[in-house]
Amino acid sequence: LDVDECLDNNGGCQQICVNTMGSYECQCKEGFFLSDNQHTCIHRSIEGMNCMNKDHGCAHICRETPKGGVACECRPGFELAKNQKDCKLTCNYGNGGCQHTCDDTDTGPVCGCHQKYALHSDGRTCIEKDEAAIESSEYNATSVADVDKRVKRRLLMETCAVNNGGCDRTCKDTATGVRCSCPVGFTLQPDGKTCKDIDECLVNNGGCDHFCRNTVGSFECSCQKGYKLLTDERTCQDIDECSFERTCDHTCINYPGSFECLCHKGYTLYGLTHCGDIDECSISNGSCDYGCLNTMGSYECVCPPGKKLHWNKKDCVEMVKCLPNAKPAPKAQLVCSKTGGIESCFLSCPSNTLFVPDSENSYTLSCGVPVQQGKAQPKRNTTLPSCPDSLAPPIKQKARFKIKDAKCHLRPRSKEKTKDSGKQPLSDNCQVTFVNLKCDSSKKKRRGRKSPSKEVSHITAEFEVEMKSEEVSDTCNIDCVRKRMEQKLQTAIKTLRKSINKQQFYIQFSGTEYEVAQKPAKATEGHEACSTGQVLQDGKCVTCSTGTFYSGEHNQCVPCSPGTYQDTEGQLTCEPCPSNDGQGVAGARNVSECGGKFNLNPKGLGQCSPGHYSSDGFKPCTVCPLGTYQPEPGRTLCFPCGGGLVTKYEGAVSFQDCETKVHCSPGHYYNSTTHRCIRCPVGTYQPEFGQNYCITCPGNTSTDFDGSTNVTHCKNQHCGGELGDYTGYIESPNYPGDYPANVECIWNINPPPKRRILIVVPEIFLPIEDECGDVLVMRKSASPTSITTYETCQTYERPIAFTSRSRKLWIQFKSNEGNSGKGFQVPYVTYDEDYQQLIEDIVRDGRLYASENHQEILKDKKLIKALFDVLAHPQNYFKYTAQESKEMFPRSFIKLLRSKVSRFLRPYK
Repeated sequence: LDVDECLDNNGGCQQICVNTMGSYECQCKEGFFLSDNQHTCIHRSIEGMNCMNKDHGCAHICRETPKGGVACECRPGFELAKNQKDCKLTCNYGNGGCQHTCDDTDTGPVCGCHQKYALHSDGRTCIEKDEAAIESSEYNATSVADVDKRVKRRLLMETCAVNNGGCDRTCKDTATGVRCSCPVGFTLQPDGKTCKDIDECLVNNGGCDHFCRNTVGSFECSCQKGYKLLTDERTCQDIDECSFERTCDHTCINYPGSFECLCHKGYTLYGLTHCGDIDECSISNGSCDYGCLNTMGSYECVCPPGKKLHWNKKDCVEMVKCLPNAKPAPKAQLVCSKTGGIESCFLSCPSNTLFVPDSENSYTLSCGVPVQQGKAQPKRNTTLPSCPDSLAPPIKQKARFKIKDAKCHLRPRSKEKTKDSGKQPLSDNCQVTFVNLKCDSSKKKRRGRKSPSKEVSHITAEFEVEMKSEEVSDTCNIDCVRKRMEQKLQTAIKTLRKSINKQQFYIQFSGTEYEVAQKPAKATEGHEACSTGQVLQDGKCVTCSTGTFYSGEHNQCVPCSPGTYQDTEGQLTCEPCPSNDGQGVAGARNVSECGGKFNLNPKGLGQCSPGHYSSDGFKPCTVCPLGTYQPEPGRTLCFPCGGGLVTKYEGAVSFQDCETKVHCSPGHYYNSTTHRCIRCPVGTYQPEFGQNYCITCPGNTSTDFDGSTNVTHCKNQHCGGELGDYTGYIESPNYPGDYPANVECIWNINPPPKRRILIVVPEIFLPIEDECGDVLVMRKSASPTSITTYETCQTYERPIAFTSRSRKLWIQFKSNEGNSGKGFQVPYVTYDEDYQQLIEDIVRDGRLYASENHQEILKDKKLIKALFDVLAHPQNYFKYTAQESKEMFPRSFIKLLRSKVSRFLRPYK
């Protein structure tokens, strides 16, 4: 019996499937023609005589000749007619439609029958001769006796040689007559002849984990979305999307059947998997008192000249403001002494320290607050100073030191070295306002001469010393004091140079002394696997978090003690709180957790709560007056509603408490001057009611229209993909989120010489509603008349593979302002043109698409990667063991490929 292939997945045809005797063929709708792979359809365009022209006259396949014009070809099993256009059937195609024998003649196939059979009047089927005789004679002339004779005759002649003994499938001659049997997956019916398909799915779901689909003579298991079928073709396993390249921009979390992307702090998710920087400044000016500056992953508030940033990092306070009752922040000190003729110096850093490991072999360290914060220094979290007693600009000195045979690693000084006796102070301690040290032992290649193999570390130090007013006297005026201080600093630097040469320079943080650089031999001790500021946790190096500091003595992260805080990770000490009375919570992560002057609440958070303010942000606080609001704790001001608006009550905490004239819906913001709701401009959105701002889209995304209400409307306009010589992919903008409106992408794939392109479209989502407004087309060049390989403007969730009809490909994707969809991610591979015949044989085979398991292979990113790897570089086939292949691909797929490959490599066997 003929199998109707069209019932199974439309025979793998993109548009129309036509069943034929012993085979099937694909056809296309009006305005399309069948591409070379015999399954997909290509849109025809209007032009001169080439295969795109519907009047090319070829009955089956049209090919363009190198000189221009067309040449017709026929599908397998057909021959080209004398007119070079039509195709005539041969016996090679579905046995020419004959039931028994078939002979090719000039006029086409002629059917014949086995002996004891005669050809039916339809010229194709065969019937038994006595039946043929009865057919021709009158039925009313037959008598009962004739019928008996015929039955006897039939019993005598019932043999497997004739009509297969009447059996559906297998026939065996036995002493008692013929015995019929059925293959696996079928059961013999009570008539003893017919075979009926067994529905395996009825028993135990066919052993399938998820879905079972009955097929003729067999069955097929498939899985829910987000799962893949293992090669036992029964079990479903969760697809770990996080193991693919490029799944999420930042963090990926795999769940059974799905996954989720998360973004780092300061970034927000768009397009399902991408992370873009949040422009905090677009959200109520970042809640800054004056100016706001957006940075990647963060933002900063800025102040006008003459004002400086308050410790809450949002408000601006007068420069001259200082905390008169605060203890001055302890200064850094450089202390040098001499023991047994060896100078040793150490720098103690009690406050305002910042440790930045720049790379494996270099770091920067600063201590104290520079008098004028230049751009060179990293931004510091300086606590409010106590009222200064300095006058005139500070004294600045810069010095460079070299340490031979040592690497820049800041490590705790070993205990036995510390027992120094007979210390002899060399100079009185040198109080330093600010020190910036950079240690660098990264090798720089020198031209001309060979650089020595020994490590050399360079230390660059900048010192700033403040001049004190109390040192000016009648005998020594300002200039005299300056000279004295300069000399003192120079002397200290000289001693420091000596101590560095003898590797006797240490820096002290939180009571632990650290060596600035170390000889390589020392750096191999076991516990020093992680760099300074990091500790080993579950075999990984983890940076000490905010609210803790790295203690070199104990090699662990220690919480900040009460009265101190640390808002930067990986630091070597904690900063003293502004109140500096040793009260507060342990492990404070920023100044606001320090606790205030009146530490009444047990948590130590003595800040003003939202809706309140005070001169320094700490209690006691004042309620925000009517017409103002304050959403955050610890602030020194309240924001006005603007436009003469009042609030419903005092102590308001958001703009939504202001009594606006109209209530704005999401996608709008309230303008306090005109008292109207204004649509959020393109590139911004607002999900809430009654706000006075719109949020800027993350990263470099924008919206298709104004009045957007959600971050999902923010889309990246960039055309995605990577175009390699051997493998690559193209991707619609913002994939897997919806692509933007009115976008045009163009990609050019230009493979190396003697290579051809194979493309897999795993799935493509283009909304059909807008009459082909969004189109993906692949052709030889930008010219609309050039050879087209693929064109579509609708969604296909079933995969298709095809070879390019031209050596190069020009690919264009265009969207209109109408509906949008998820788009596509289409991988390709280039292969050696010697394999052209084999590759085409594989991708044109309907079996490649018929089973759901095979479809899933073409959607599986890991399998496609392995498959493409072997197609691009056949020698890599030997990288994969037979066992690995078995575990990767279903048996049926390997069988399909193996038969084709062996036929291609050994055609005469």
